[in-house]
Amino acid sequence: MVKLVGCSLAVCLLLFSASTKSGNTPVGVELVPVGTPYSPGILARDTLYVSGLQGTDPKTHALPSDFSQEARNCLENIGRVLNDAHMNYSDVVSVQIFLVDLSQFQEVNAIYKEYFKSPMPARTTVQVAKLSLGAHIEISAVARN
Repeated sequence: MVKLVGCSLAVCLLLFSASTKSGNTPVGVELVPVGTPYSPGILARDTLYVSGLQGTDPKTHALPSDFSQEARNCLENIGRVLNDAHMNYSDVVSVQIFLVDLSQFQEVNAIYKEYFKSPMPARTTVQVAKLSLGAHIEISAVARN
């Protein structure tokens, strides 16, 4: 009887873990307009994948005219997604920055250091020809709890 209960419990646990294994949880959905075809973040177990987020205002979804504010908004938006997943900037392990104008690299670095502290996440920064909505910067990240 004990073996039967133990086996039944093991099967239940396996079935439960298999059903939640693919149960990725969207986070940060308030950052994008309803009907947007992506999630700002997906929490898959203890790993958070943050989509490329632009520096839009989370309420109006408008881009600021000032580049520094746009960059700060990107990082604040990432912070909102992290917070929704009960994480913070110190949990970020990798960052990808996409800039329309690479001459703004140093300005981005100065702002970036306000949010990330040592040990800094791994990072890639590239220049791109164009971003949606006329954005000048987009940042994506991966975090682990």
